[in-house]
Amino acid sequence: MGLFSNFFRKKRRNAAQADDWESIVYDRDDVNFRDQEQRYEYIKNCMEQMEEAKRELNLLTGEYSVVTSYLTDIEEIEALPEEEREGLNNIARRLVSLEQEKQRYQSRKNRMADSDFYRIRKQADEVQEGIAKLKECESYGEKVKQDMQRLDRERHAYEYRRQELDALLNNLRGMVMIFISAFCLCMLMLLALQFFLEMNTRVGYLLAVAAVAVALTWSWVKYTDGDRELGRVERSVNKLIQLQNKVKIRYVNNRNLNNYLCVKYGTKNAASLEKLWGQYQEEKEERRQHAEAEAKTEYYQKQLIDKMSNYRVASPERWIGQPAALLDKREMVEIRHDLIVRRQALRKQMDYNTGVADTAIEEIKDIADKYPSYAQEIMIMMEQR
Repeated sequence: MGLFSNFFRKKRRNAAQADDWESIVYDRDDVNFRDQEQRYEYIKNCMEQMEEAKRELNLLTGEYSVVTSYLTDIEEIEALPEEEREGLNNIARRLVSLEQEKQRYQSRKNRMADSDFYRIRKQADEVQEGIAKLKECESYGEKVKQDMQRLDRERHAYEYRRQELDALLNNLRGMVMIFISAFCLCMLMLLALQFFLEMNTRVGYLLAVAAVAVALTWSWVKYTDGDRELGRVERSVNKLIQLQNKVKIRYVNNRNLNNYLCVKYGTKNAASLEKLWGQYQEEKEERRQHAEAEAKTEYYQKQLIDKMSNYRVASPERWIGQPAALLDKREMVEIRHDLIVRRQALRKQMDYNTGVADTAIEEIKDIADKYPSYAQEIMIMMEQR
């Protein structure tokens, strides 16, 4: 009876798959949660996605705090009393004057743009690390993209094979109905020949029974093989979906990190940043000749730090490379805008990873609700992670 119900079951519907590399797909239609191994693998995959998202969140939180602290410093500076702000502006004016002298010198050299030089100088301690990170991101992004494309091709191949097997099983079911119908028609004809024409149809009966037995046996063998292969294909599709989920998280996090680094360093890619860094090194060597101007700059920079240290400015050293921002509201607005863009980029990454973690938790909770007999086992797995 079980074989017949399986034999004449309805055609399976293909699971809806999202080709969006950002979306996390959970498809448990073909997961047998009463099978301990399948149940364990599915819950383990959900927990791994959750843990990876949490690790990424921990890395992002520190950078987010730094950017937020920078924005808080801007608010603190802008809220200073007029008297205090004037003292700060005097130091800033001297620094700006020295910067202008150096700019005039540079204009004769026609080398690196001042904006690029000062931008790179502000980040000089981390540019090389940024170049390495960008190169790593670009290289890793290509590998992950290739993995996604390979997984997509494999999944589509399996989907195509599943459609072929569904069609084959449907055809076999149709053939069985034809065999049975032909057998019944043949038996009716033989009965008619036997009782109405009084013919000896014993051989006909034997041939009809033998023919339908052979046909049904062949159909049963082909159907069993096809059904077994269909099960393997569906399990493979499910594993590919789980792999795609993992790769999607890595792809999105890597892409967002690459975008954030490009925003942070004001570059398009690692090659552009590396070129700027090389120009900066040459420019720095030329500026070494202006030791006196540099010494004055350092002196007033120290004054600026000491002055800001008297206020609730968390990191006064950030402002020594951009004193003009203390005098020009438009430049301060640009700095704030850049920081807001950076913070939004970080928030986007944090929200994505929070969503991944929450979705994984909800998926595990939903499984525990639908299969209460395994809820205790699932809870133990969660506690041991």
